[in-house]
Amino acid sequence: MTEDADADTDALAAMARILSPHCRVTRMSSGVLIADWKRTRFLGMTTADVQTFGESSPGEHGELVTELVRAGCADHRPKEHSDIGVGSWLRGVHLLIRTTGFGGALRLLSLAAPGYIRADPAPAEEVLRLKRAVQSHGRRSWLVNGDCKSEAVTAFVLLRRQGLRATLHVGVREHPFAMHAWTTSAGLSIPDADPRGHAFTPVLSIDCGGQ
Repeated sequence: MTEDADADTDALAAMARILSPHCRVTRMSSGVLIADWKRTRFLGMTTADVQTFGESSPGEHGELVTELVRAGCADHRPKEHSDIGVGSWLRGVHLLIRTTGFGGALRLLSLAAPGYIRADPAPAEEVLRLKRAVQSHGRRSWLVNGDCKSEAVTAFVLLRRQGLRATLHVGVREHPFAMHAWTTSAGLSIPDADPRGHAFTPVLSIDCGGQ
């Protein structure tokens, strides 16, 4: 009985990994529910189907994903953000902050940063690539001029739009008084959490669609 339970768990983990970032796989009493919350589409699979999936080959796994894509229950994995796209987002976020204020921009995160999270962890190399792009554009742009708020919000939104887990922090330092914003994901911070070696104590953290 234990071996069967372990096999079911392994099959579920494999299914969640393969269907990520588009669908969530939830164990039900009679099988699993595959849900794509972005498109409000659902697909049920019986326990027997899950067991068959666990015993199938990688090629058959690919056939399942293909059928889900055709059925509209999943979409192709999103492409990485281009360097030009990162610059456009950064400038747009900066103008939004200047227009609505930092608090106003944070309230709009629920529209731009969906709460959906991929089952697999955020790849460190992907986060590092984004960090380099955001900071490079932030330093080169006379408009942004290395503004930490713009860089942190841009990184948060772009990571969350890819379904990656990310948390936006706002911190303070008492002596001398200063505020700083940064986004963390995969153990990395965008921009650095302690610029010039100064530590900031987080007073606000946002990890899901502006909540």
